[in-house]
Amino acid sequence: MTAFSYQRLTACLLLVSAGLVAFHHPEYTPAPAKRKLMADRSKSTITYAMTHPMHSFEGVSRDVACVIVIDDANKIESVAAATKVSSFDSDNSNRDSHALEKMEALKYPKVTFTSNDVQQDGTNLTVKGNLTFHGVTKPVVIQGTRQDDNAQVTIKGDFDINLSDYKVEKPSLMMVPVDEKVKLKLLMVFKNTDS
Repeated sequence: MTAFSYQRLTACLLLVSAGLVAFHHPEYTPAPAKRKLMADRSKSTITYAMTHPMHSFEGVSRDVACVIVIDDANKIESVAAATKVSSFDSDNSNRDSHALEKMEALKYPKVTFTSNDVQQDGTNLTVKGNLTFHGVTKPVVIQGTRQDDNAQVTIKGDFDINLSDYKVEKPSLMMVPVDEKVKLKLLMVFKNTDS
């Protein structure tokens, strides 16, 4: 073996040894990768509840796209969700058509939510983010819970909005408008694996 080849071999061995020492050093711990989980659309829902002087009713969307990013400490770091306004079903097609008209669903077809501020205390969550509805973006706070098991992560939460904050004219029944406040509940189920 020539002196040049011997020097190259020695240099390579020293580099490999240094890498192995660094990798096995007790203070060296590679950070676990963040996980991105997508909601299972067959199990996830968003429900609104509205009140009219004559009765109360709910509408449910079963077409929810949602993703969460979980950091290396198993905490939720960020959330993004979207659904179509037309996907809500209140079991009354006339009422749903009237609501879509008031919400100008052709002009503003989606409702979206994003957050980079998720606080977790045990299983309790406080999620601060921005809701965009009817072309208006407002900050909202969602109070919820998180349950983990080997198969899935389940998040439940609720919050209220006022229609006037989003410049939505209140739907009416028999010329009497619904109440201003809309209660929203969410159920998001994520497969507990990387996407």
